[in-house]
Amino acid sequence: MDVVVVFAYLLAGSGVFLSSRAEMNLTAHFVIVGASATVLMFRRDKPLAVLAILSVFELLNIAMVPNSGSIGISIWFALYAVAVAYRPPLSFTLAVVAAVPLSLYTLFIYQLPSEYLVADGPTADETNIISAIMMPLANIIATGIGASVRSGRKHEAELRQWAVRNAQLASVAERNRIAREMHDVVAHSLTVMVALSDGAAVVARHDPSKAGEVLSQLSQTGRTALNDMRRVLGVLRADGGANRSPQPDHTTMGALIEGFRQAGLPLALTHSGPPLPADPSLELTVYRIVQESLTNVLRYGTAVSRVQVMVENNLAQGELTVRISDDGHGTMNASLGSGSGIVGMRERAGIYGGTVDAGPAPQGGWTVQAILRPNVGAP
Repeated sequence: MDVVVVFAYLLAGSGVFLSSRAEMNLTAHFVIVGASATVLMFRRDKPLAVLAILSVFELLNIAMVPNSGSIGISIWFALYAVAVAYRPPLSFTLAVVAAVPLSLYTLFIYQLPSEYLVADGPTADETNIISAIMMPLANIIATGIGASVRSGRKHEAELRQWAVRNAQLASVAERNRIAREMHDVVAHSLTVMVALSDGAAVVARHDPSKAGEVLSQLSQTGRTALNDMRRVLGVLRADGGANRSPQPDHTTMGALIEGFRQAGLPLALTHSGPPLPADPSLELTVYRIVQESLTNVLRYGTAVSRVQVMVENNLAQGELTVRISDDGHGTMNASLGSGSGIVGMRERAGIYGGTVDAGPAPQGGWTVQAILRPNVGAP
């Protein structure tokens, strides 16, 4: 491109060498044009310096070859480079300043040869005035083209930065999602397995056959946890081709409840209203909220004699309520857990414009209530 620009400049300025005016100092003009072409090769690296040097060459050309016209085409290329590299206020100011010497020369010194005048056309003074006005306008046009290119490149750079930020945010969101899934899987499965193992140790002394059933349930819980771990970690595979089983949904809620019953929780599940919408993400949200809440009851609750799980689908209000309550005497002291479970439930509910409230109930025990608005999360 540098060669193309220099060639275009030389081609545009070659007309003066074909002139038949003997009084022109063509040697001086040739040297100045050659020097200008050489300087133009550096216009992208040092645009301001190139513009300054070419402006000096312009003045030398006016002084040494007064009748040869301008070498201002080289200044146009330099102004374009300046506009690409610098902000518009500076580049347009330089465009006007660069035109001042030649405009003043044209207005007050230059004498237009009579053979260039046209009968019934503008006079020599009128022609000089028009030329003096056109020179800064030409510089401004060249600068405007460069400023437009700069704006386009800046916009492209912003789009690239936006794409990078968007990819980073998506990566963070995916890591957070995986962290929530890992927390749900590990906390639930390990809590149930610990409860089952403790129960098996007690039952084994009185009813070995019953202990065998508890150990079988313990083994099944461990296998389920391993499958869930493989499914969650499968999304981290580079090839993305891991065979993953479907995410849990409301159809597996019964198995979840039964698992907690085997672990010792006296559970009761009620559902009111129509079935849940056929939305896998909504079903997973309900499943995880119930799973996390029951896991907390199993981990922290003491003297629990009743655990109530209620799912209410209120179509009239467009709300889905999930409530898990117990009558135990446990506590959610921050020192006993990281708090990630409640945060994860709130993040899941937030996808559907919902809220999660967790805390001690007035009559004792602990209550988790999640209100989801499926229509808010719908596309």
